[in-house]
Amino acid sequence: MADLKSTFLNVYSVLKSDLLNDPAFEFSDDARQWIDRMLDYNVPGGKLNRGLSVIDSYRLLKEGEALNDDEIFLASALGWCIEWLQAYFLVLDDIMDNSHTRRGQPCWFRVPKVGMIAANDGVEFQTASGQMIDLITTLEGEKDLSKYTLSLHRRIVQYKTAYYSFYLPVACALLMAGENLDNHVDVKNILVEMGTYFQVQDDYLDCFGDPETIGKIGTDIEDFKCSWLVVKALELSNEQQKKVLYDHYGKPDPVNVAKVKALYNELNLQGAFEEYESQSYEKIVKSIEAHPSKAVQAVLKSFLAKIYKRQK
Repeated sequence: MADLKSTFLNVYSVLKSDLLNDPAFEFSDDARQWIDRMLDYNVPGGKLNRGLSVIDSYRLLKEGEALNDDEIFLASALGWCIEWLQAYFLVLDDIMDNSHTRRGQPCWFRVPKVGMIAANDGVEFQTASGQMIDLITTLEGEKDLSKYTLSLHRRIVQYKTAYYSFYLPVACALLMAGENLDNHVDVKNILVEMGTYFQVQDDYLDCFGDPETIGKIGTDIEDFKCSWLVVKALELSNEQQKKVLYDHYGKPDPVNVAKVKALYNELNLQGAFEEYESQSYEKIVKSIEAHPSKAVQAVLKSFLAKIYKRQK
């Protein structure tokens, strides 16, 4: 895996060099230096799971057949397209959420001399739709917890995370293997289910995870996010407990945040999450094992293994 990662990172250097030296862009020296620094700061710093998954998935679809250098390069290039996309989303997400840290370092827009220049990056439609639903539900003056349901949470998650983080890497690998995506709707559905499970984990880690481990300080409570935790809390609360949520959720003061977290503990949301996690895992495994292709099963199981019971 380490060897695959270093090969993958070498392809990043090739792609970045091609981009910076492409005469079509007519970059000035200053612009070239800015983009070079911006890309290095934002693109290769994460776990690289999405990008590496394209190569892993393609290799599994080839059922043990050795990949040649061209196939590895092409799969890596597709993987980097997804990582590039992810970097742009995170840069914009951090601005919209007014976050402080990302991947253990200050968010790009908080770097001196960057600021709102960070907003000058592209957004892809389906993720933008999810981000838009996410933001619209958190607007000041429109704060209405009664709208927060599991179905709204699921809609946000499907558009914001599941499509590009889970389905896209496998779709790229399937296309490289000469498959027609119309024949793999079941694969898409399983991966979207996995993406939903992944986001619920994210929501849980935002509150209960260790900031040192996850590389960021969670702000979902302050930001009035439609998090799985608040949706579950609303479901489990009596009227008095609901009042605590209505009074304190979505307020930046640490005292308010502490009251919400205390209620989460009182409702044993950690236990509720563990139950959700084991049920989701069983359901996803059952769906995977019902798939007729052993190679596709291997792709899906490798994805699930990467995220099951993750801590970051």
